[in-house]
Amino acid sequence: MVRHLLVTGATGGLGAALVRAARARGHDVVATGRSADKARALEALGARFVPADLAEAGDLAPLVAGVESVIHAAALSASWGAREAFVRANVTATARLLDAARAAGCRRFVFISSPSIFASFRDRENIGIDAAPADPPLNDYARTKLAAERMVLAADSADMACCAIRPRALVGPGDRVILPKLAELAMRRRMPLPGGGHARVEFTDLRDAAEAIMLAEDRAPDIGGIAINISGGRPVAVRDVAVRLAAALGTNSELVTLPVPLARSIAVVAEGWGRLTRSAAEPVLTRYTLATLACSQSFDMAPAERLLGFRPRHDALETLLAEAAQWKAKR
Repeated sequence: MVRHLLVTGATGGLGAALVRAARARGHDVVATGRSADKARALEALGARFVPADLAEAGDLAPLVAGVESVIHAAALSASWGAREAFVRANVTATARLLDAARAAGCRRFVFISSPSIFASFRDRENIGIDAAPADPPLNDYARTKLAAERMVLAADSADMACCAIRPRALVGPGDRVILPKLAELAMRRRMPLPGGGHARVEFTDLRDAAEAIMLAEDRAPDIGGIAINISGGRPVAVRDVAVRLAAALGTNSELVTLPVPLARSIAVVAEGWGRLTRSAAEPVLTRYTLATLACSQSFDMAPAERLLGFRPRHDALETLLAEAAQWKAKR
């Protein structure tokens, strides 16, 4: 059934993929974000672009007027920054949008959460749908995404079905997080691998993530109050990613094993200095980044298949390598 959708965070890589997927289904789409520079590309997809800062004081009623479904992908996604900025972008904005959507009579609200809530200094394989998040979360991004997710799920009702999707490590066109960070490491003369790079990670192709989210939007009345983990379903060792990425970028970095206890000490000191000096620049190593590289994290995909009918169709590592090759060609 064709619906009138609002997609927030539409100027990001996932947001653009969502607009594309929604339009392919024939939905009418209002796309919003803070970067008006990308409005033309979204309008070319058939969306109506409305620039907005969801956390800014002001009435959101015009944004959600006539909207039947909200897909809330807007967020401050980073491993470092001021706590107030994360609260504003990830909690305050979500609360305001929830209230506006409810008042406007929206029937569905899909929140894009994050598996960063599980990041910890231990291996967690085949994480299930009811798995407990890390306690405490490793950074303010994970902390505020968890708070926002709980807020959305608690708002589920017969009037507005609310659910959440947690896509893991998104790669593809528009990725401004994963590839830039990995490329920075691969361009160094010596590439440090915590624990020798034996931890296993999962990536998710942006197209698969968008498909899963659209399936959740379609089935929201049946999965209200539930958060579902999404990934490409193909765990791969960090060391293998490093080797293949270096080849794609044409670099010849020496892979160096970094003992995890030493790396953790470095991260603690680096974070402490960053807070003491109120530095806006991300420390050379954070506990969150270390945990994602040194400890395995993979998901049980059975709930996504059972509840959404979702199966990943793309090899996310190959997508990452293809993007790396294009990135190299443009340099």
